[in-house]
Amino acid sequence: MTTGIRPFTIDVPQAEVDDLRERLAGTRWPRELPGPEWSRGAPVDHLRELAAYWEKDYDWRRHEARLNALPQFTTEIDGLEVHFAHVRSAEPGALPLVLNHGWPNTFAEFTELIGPLTDPRAHGGDPAQAFHVVLPSVPGFGFSAAPGPGWSVEATARLYAELMRRLGYGRYGVQGGDLGAYIAPEIARAAPESVVGVYITAGLGFPTEADIPDLTPDELEQYNEIRRWSTGGLDHHALLRRGPQTFAYGWNDSPAALLGWLVHKFEEFSMAAEPLDEVIDRDLLLTNASLYWFTQSAGTSSWPMYETAEFGWPQGQDRVPTGVYAGPPAIRRLAERHNRIEHWPEGNTGRHHFVAMESPGPYADDMRAFFGTVR
Repeated sequence: MTTGIRPFTIDVPQAEVDDLRERLAGTRWPRELPGPEWSRGAPVDHLRELAAYWEKDYDWRRHEARLNALPQFTTEIDGLEVHFAHVRSAEPGALPLVLNHGWPNTFAEFTELIGPLTDPRAHGGDPAQAFHVVLPSVPGFGFSAAPGPGWSVEATARLYAELMRRLGYGRYGVQGGDLGAYIAPEIARAAPESVVGVYITAGLGFPTEADIPDLTPDELEQYNEIRRWSTGGLDHHALLRRGPQTFAYGWNDSPAALLGWLVHKFEEFSMAAEPLDEVIDRDLLLTNASLYWFTQSAGTSSWPMYETAEFGWPQGQDRVPTGVYAGPPAIRRLAERHNRIEHWPEGNTGRHHFVAMESPGPYADDMRAFFGTVR
């Protein structure tokens, strides 16, 4: 490593932990609005119960220690302080891999995934398919500094390519889902000579209105399914294009407001019939919320939306091979317009948009299957 990389340890002052609990205890709860559950947003009883757990039972210090078990660092690139975890595998020949977290998430998204990737021997996998994991916090998220006006996924990708160069990695893979599905292909564009493959969690091959005339009946049904999922809830893209500063007052001052915002999106991102906390571990969800709270980054993490004119699905790239975790309702032939698809299984498990939080084992297995063909 170069001298520009400094060790980092999470160390939230006890006064801030106490303040969080006091604010949760003093929440001024609103009346429940009429309508079916979740039709007006996060239900009061549901959020009140989760906030009480956050206040009284959730152990931040335990989870802080768990995060600190991951070697973490910061480095300055182009004037921006970047936080990342860097977990090296003990296996010879391990492939370096950049994991790109999504929104509204943090590097905690991959807590359960790192073990299966870095130590497959201990998780029933092939030790020849191990990874050195590099897990950056997106600028403006968590412990990475907030970028200035005009920041983009392309700028983030160039920053990550420089980070990998600084770590001494000249050949590596990249992964991404949600926001990461936009960043990961851009890393391949920024450093095509170094990236061996891009692995995307869904997001590619989603049809748009312009594709409708050429869709088959089955594909049209898939298009309608995508529209039902993507337009039936809270349009966070539109909200964060218009007023992130306005919403940030609530997120920064009230942990209940922050929790309601995050839980609403995680609920909408679930495709399961079961309650959210049966799909994603409650403590993992609250660790994510705690990182936003303690770093005061709910507002600064909104830049992917407020710096864009309108929402568009990620297109990917054709510089290096691409693997995709989830198949339908995305359409492979549409993804192949912009990507060299070499891995597209259609039977993968997963009940949540953030599948690494819900099914880390199967997700790691599929990632190894793809990178096993390109490493």
